[in-house]
Amino acid sequence: MITVTRLNHSRITVNALMIETIEATPDTLITLVSGNKFNVLEQVDEVVQLIQDYMRAIGPIQAMVKTGEGVDHHV
Repeated sequence: MITVTRLNHSRITVNALMIETIEATPDTLITLVSGNKFNVLEQVDEVVQLIQDYMRAIGPIQAMVKTGEGVDHHV
């Protein structure tokens, strides 16, 4: 999970594994795989850094388990 700041300065915590795109529009727009969109104050590179830090913290195996990638559910 990463915490970012909405345009109204409220904080929101987003599941970094569910982020589909991050765009500069000129505000930063985060789009989740669900289609939900959030405009945030952080720049694109800041959001990317937060995601990278989160991924390092949980490790690649946990990331696959949390998203269901690479997991054989038929074992």
